[in-house]
Amino acid sequence: MIDLKKILKFFIILVLFFIFLPTIRADELDDINKQLDDLRRQLELSKQATEPLQQQLTKIQSDLDRIKNEVFAITAELNQKELDIKEAEKKLLNQEKQLQERVYQLYKNLNKTDPLVFIFSSNNFTQLTRLFFYQNKLIEKDKAEIIKFYYLIKRIEEDKHNLATQRDRLTAINKRLDEQSKFLAEEINKAKAFQSDLIKKIAELSKRQKELLAARSGSFFTASIGEVPLSDDPASSPNYNPGFSPAFAAFSFGAYTHRKGMSQYGAKGRAESGQNYVDIIKAYYGKEPKEVDTGGTINVSGFGELDFENYYLLGIAEMPSSFPFEALKAQAIAARTYAYRYKISGSSICTTQSCQVFSKSKADNPPELWKKAVEETRGLIIEGVVGYYSSTTGGYLTTSGWDTECRSQNCWPDSAYEKKAGSPWFYKAWYRESYSNSSASCGRNHPWLTEEEMTDILNAWVVRNKGSEEDVARILPITIKNCPIDNISSQDNPLSVDEMRNKANQLGGSYSKINSVSITFNSQGYTGNITFQTNRGSVTISGEEFKTIFNLRAPGYISIRNSLYNIEKK
Repeated sequence: MIDLKKILKFFIILVLFFIFLPTIRADELDDINKQLDDLRRQLELSKQATEPLQQQLTKIQSDLDRIKNEVFAITAELNQKELDIKEAEKKLLNQEKQLQERVYQLYKNLNKTDPLVFIFSSNNFTQLTRLFFYQNKLIEKDKAEIIKFYYLIKRIEEDKHNLATQRDRLTAINKRLDEQSKFLAEEINKAKAFQSDLIKKIAELSKRQKELLAARSGSFFTASIGEVPLSDDPASSPNYNPGFSPAFAAFSFGAYTHRKGMSQYGAKGRAESGQNYVDIIKAYYGKEPKEVDTGGTINVSGFGELDFENYYLLGIAEMPSSFPFEALKAQAIAARTYAYRYKISGSSICTTQSCQVFSKSKADNPPELWKKAVEETRGLIIEGVVGYYSSTTGGYLTTSGWDTECRSQNCWPDSAYEKKAGSPWFYKAWYRESYSNSSASCGRNHPWLTEEEMTDILNAWVVRNKGSEEDVARILPITIKNCPIDNISSQDNPLSVDEMRNKANQLGGSYSKINSVSITFNSQGYTGNITFQTNRGSVTISGEEFKTIFNLRAPGYISIRNSLYNIEKK
């Protein structure tokens, strides 16, 4: 009999579960993107408005410094003038006393001396003339002294007035400039506080944006890659200074690799952490090695039939003999497993990286530690697997997952075994034609791109998604005619940077500025999404899509060589 009460109870619980189930609103990410675009516009406008104020403040401060120097010089001059005026006033007092005496004497002489006296007191006319002329000279001299004294007083009064006027004028200028400087400084501080608040809000929203993107794509975000082993090429390391800013570079975790089986540098890191060869084999292949009959020969391209254990395996040149002994033993088992398929099938195995590298000179004179590793693992293979291996996978393998101490992405990349082993290819930006550091680089001495070159790649992404077939066919490196790339004809005609920009404008708008870039990494070991903050707001591109357009358009031989990669900006 059907229990309706139980069914009803179950239905209610189910409804409540879906009601209270944590969800991500479909439009929340759009809302955040809009808010971020609006905040970034406000920030840009505020910076544009603040810049003239800052320039004006700088000019005023420069004017203040100049005027203060002038004030100092003028003040010194005015102080000297004050001293000169005081000295002149002292002299004036003495002259005033002398002049008063002369005026008094002149007055006496004019009142007391009758012209008849001169006439009657003179013995002759000649003497009379002389006395009269002398007296007249004295009077004229006294008059001149009086006039000179008057002008001296007038000049001193004018100097005093000019001195006071100049002091008042300089005081007013200083006050006005101080007021302007204070006002501009306050406005700039307000603007910077506003900008700081905007930057804080942008950071908070960006964090939430990354969380939503990660939640939607099953990705995770790492705030910083941190310290990584130096690349075998200093120019390919993240600490390289390209000499310009902003600068962008794509750093691959690992290189071209199938990311299957064993990581050779991972094996080194595991051995250095105390794991033995069985631990290493189990970690990468999920099985312990088993002993089988490996006696007999193997057909090797160019060499014919070679003894499998006693010669061919001794010549495998895939791992440096300087690696830890336990890593060498794991390598011997992996190489034996890989070659065993050819042995039992009778097929010929090649001697290059297309199969596994064999060196006759090494087989003739094998390093002692490698020879010992082959001998101590004689007959051991991993049943049911191909035996794939590669140098560096970036910390993730499709066959065993995250190659880290915690066995997940939670401690990647810091605790990736390849990083602990110091693999020079764990985190590297590639710009040469091949793996060799002496191979062609198309005239470039580093892998860093300018802002114009990186926005050109974004514009190429626009054209590839919205443009005509003819335009899409022309999304090639602009260097293709000078630096040919396999499968691309040097006769092809790539769009120039200007042409690409114009095409993007016609298709909705071009990119010309990149403010920041952030990455999410998928939990399945590849780059999830790349988010650029640009002059057109926020744009998010899937990792695989961006890798494709980057490798189509990047100049020279610059390329992303793994699906797990990062974009750095400095």
